[in-house]
Amino acid sequence: MLLVLGAFTVVPILLPWLVGRIGARAFYVAAVLPIAAFVQAAVQTPAILAGDIPFESYAWIPPLGIDLSMRMDTLSWLMTLVVTGVGALVMIYCRWYFRGKKDNLGQFAAALLAFAGAMYGLVLTDDLVVLVMFWEVTSVLSYLLIGYYNRRASSRRAALQALLVTTLGGLVMLIGVVLLVVDAGTSSISAILAHAPTGPVVDAALVMILVGALSKSAIFPFHFWLPGAMAAPTPVSAYLHAAAMVKAGIYLIARFAPAFAIAPTWRPIVVALGVFTMLLGGFQALRETDLKRVLAFGTVSQLGMLTVVLGYGTRDAALAGLALLLSHALFKSALFLVVGVIDRQLSTRDLTELSGVGRQAPVMATFSIVAVASMIGIPPTIGFVAKEGVLTALLLEAEGGALWGIVAVAGIAVGSALTAAYGIRFVWGAFSTKRQPTGDRMPDTEWPDPPIGFLVPPIVLSGLTIIAGFATPWLDEALSPYADQAPLATPDVTPAEYSAHLALWHGLVPALWISLATIVVGVLVFWLTRDWRPAKRLLPFTAADAYNGALRGIARLSVVTTSLTQRGSLPVYVGTIFVVFVAAEATSLVASDEWRAKLDAYQTPMQLLVAPVMIAAGLIAIRARKRYTGVVLVSVTGLGMVLLFATSGAPDLALTQILVETVTLVAFALVLRRIPSRLGEHNASVWPVARAVLGAAVGVTMALVAIVATGARVEEPISDAFPELAYQLGHGKNVVNVALVDLRGWDTMGELSVLILAATGVASLVFVTHRADTLSRGIAPLPASAGRTRRPLVETADGIKPRGAGGGRMAWLVGGQRVRPENRSILLEVIVRVLFHTIIVVSLYLLFAGHNLPGGGFAGGLVAGMALVMRYVAGGRYELGAAAPTDAGRLLGTGMTIAVACAIVPLFFGAPPLTSFFFEATVPVLGHIEFVTSTLFDIGVYLVVIGLVLDVLRSLGAEVDRQAQALREAQLPGSGQEVSVP
Repeated sequence: MLLVLGAFTVVPILLPWLVGRIGARAFYVAAVLPIAAFVQAAVQTPAILAGDIPFESYAWIPPLGIDLSMRMDTLSWLMTLVVTGVGALVMIYCRWYFRGKKDNLGQFAAALLAFAGAMYGLVLTDDLVVLVMFWEVTSVLSYLLIGYYNRRASSRRAALQALLVTTLGGLVMLIGVVLLVVDAGTSSISAILAHAPTGPVVDAALVMILVGALSKSAIFPFHFWLPGAMAAPTPVSAYLHAAAMVKAGIYLIARFAPAFAIAPTWRPIVVALGVFTMLLGGFQALRETDLKRVLAFGTVSQLGMLTVVLGYGTRDAALAGLALLLSHALFKSALFLVVGVIDRQLSTRDLTELSGVGRQAPVMATFSIVAVASMIGIPPTIGFVAKEGVLTALLLEAEGGALWGIVAVAGIAVGSALTAAYGIRFVWGAFSTKRQPTGDRMPDTEWPDPPIGFLVPPIVLSGLTIIAGFATPWLDEALSPYADQAPLATPDVTPAEYSAHLALWHGLVPALWISLATIVVGVLVFWLTRDWRPAKRLLPFTAADAYNGALRGIARLSVVTTSLTQRGSLPVYVGTIFVVFVAAEATSLVASDEWRAKLDAYQTPMQLLVAPVMIAAGLIAIRARKRYTGVVLVSVTGLGMVLLFATSGAPDLALTQILVETVTLVAFALVLRRIPSRLGEHNASVWPVARAVLGAAVGVTMALVAIVATGARVEEPISDAFPELAYQLGHGKNVVNVALVDLRGWDTMGELSVLILAATGVASLVFVTHRADTLSRGIAPLPASAGRTRRPLVETADGIKPRGAGGGRMAWLVGGQRVRPENRSILLEVIVRVLFHTIIVVSLYLLFAGHNLPGGGFAGGLVAGMALVMRYVAGGRYELGAAAPTDAGRLLGTGMTIAVACAIVPLFFGAPPLTSFFFEATVPVLGHIEFVTSTLFDIGVYLVVIGLVLDVLRSLGAEVDRQAQALREAQLPGSGQEVSVP
């Protein structure tokens, strides 16, 4: 089972590539994995029937007792067969549904197969915390699937609505899971159910878990997201909203009901909301004219019925509930797929526009009628067996005086009548020959015959409803182990007799007469409402209105909050931070009982030389009137830190500091080009005295904190052990680098995330439409005969092109000709051309030598970034595009992926995350070599830093250049020269 789950993790990654090669036929390949999982579960059937429950476990987070454990008991076995069997048929169906379509099809196929894997893990896991993780994965993947038509506003809204509702319910459920796990002392589902803890905390936890289950299964008041999700492609509706996602909540209720149904909070919630949802969904289905929405509200109604039956918690209800769950998955998936065929062939689902389809498509109509018969409860389908079992179980409870038994049986009887009515309405709307309001017969809708492969999945699912009906004795034996876990009846209820088995014929029992009565009433309701055109809404507001109102309220609150706190003034933001800092730290300092300090006048003579320069630069910067002057003076303090680090035995820090200062100065220079050079030229500085007081307060506070910190330590610092740990654990002599990539790798990964967010934020503020690489488009493409050779290049009247037969003067930099003459320096181009590759080699040396010598991925990345800065300064934005012909986002993503992989891969070998492995060998010619896997993490850091610098250059440099050039061309038509750094 764990191996199958791993396959569900890996195979979806390959599907986009496969779809790009063979198109929709890739769904055949995708179907192989669900089929394999189905076969694997089917093979386990004899063992499960014998009570030998398959169990596999892998210790995932041992300190928390969280395991990747898979347990296939009767309930999980049935759900696995449903999830994988229906999933495989839907995959095959997709091959025909998406024939001829390519847009985002690879992503869709990957998300659909990954969703099947998430559901597979959800129904099999024996760890409650892991179940919550799979739960949220299904929510995210359903968002991608529902929003497949991402260019349609309705699809985007429906996807977001489903995500918000189910995720909100999942967060509430997470709190309940934490409470239950803490109270039970274990996260094992089987262990929790075996002991079934009780008490107020458990009752509260159950309510929260039910919130998650009800939101996932579209039970009132969360029901509105499911009809809205019909904006998804029909295969998604057939799988997620009939057999998989909505069944997740039903599964959780069925899992907990045998043990917790007697809790005081359980049945009032489950039965009341389930009955109301069944009635609400059935009534609304009669008002719809879209076949898909008829089925959607019918699904809401059926989910309410499943909630009542499987949540009731007695043996007979549990047994009938599993039969009902199976029948619903079969008939509702089949009907959704039939609607998909109609929609694909006719481009409409409006039942008022369809006429005579049944006579032209008799096979499809026949199997649709079989599926509807199972939904209504007509023998010999499995739906009839389940419906009769449900009514029998609840009647016995009602006869025994159980209040919620009476409510349940009455609600299901009325709901079944509505089910019969909208079931007949579906068949009538999709296949019958209708008449116009004048009484004349409507012309038949022209029906193009679909491919036979398109009809196979719904025919198979519909046919299984009859096969399962005749296989009822075997199903009774297979499903009974689950039902036997539940009590025979509600406490204090003693019915006279139990029908403790499923059968196609029980005789003329009360349940049969009730079932027949519901069908008769349903036919009458259909006849009365066949031409009903009700008003759009019967109530002044709906649950969807409440949802939309809540979103509007949150949006308005956000606007008010933003308008109050985000005034668009950087001094206000910085001033607020400083005021809070001074207030918090000063309060802490004043409240301290004693101040201890351990000060030296100086540690090295260099401090006596550097400190006055840094202080003087800071004071002069205050009086600077030009922005660039102020930036340079502030950089002096940073360069002073370089000297202090270098003379204090920290060459690594000194190297990194000087590189950071240089890159920061370049970034400032790029920004300062677009704003006035003099401070206060547009907006004069206000409150200078207040600013001075606040600045002095921050300085004094920070100085006091530093002084007090020198004497605050009472224990030996952990850093004293770092040199030994760096060599023993990280196999490196550079303590700083080993700490970054090994000992404190989690911190570095968090910092990488911050860098990526910063780069993305800067780019999103500058780029208007996209971040794609458009810089190299000004360079003429090479001829095919040139291969990979990019030089020599010559200057021509049309730009820069490869040297041809005509010869010409060689260009030192590709983009040099695009720079404005007054900003171009041939000397600088020559220097950059000569030094660029050498600097890149130096950056690689720092990368790989940094484990034992000064350097590392961060320093190496900054050096490589400086090489790109040189190319940009010398040759402009097109030169930058030639130097780095790739998107910065790809470098950022690749680097982060490598870093994350270094954290995840050790888990597969039973080691903690970010564990590094050491290899050494003697290689001919090279001699003795050593390699530590943390070097791979450093490579990820290297790529992220280069991506960050490249993103800054492209956004603050190249994109600003492009915008300036566009503005200048608008003012002076014909000017096409490049703007460069002044």
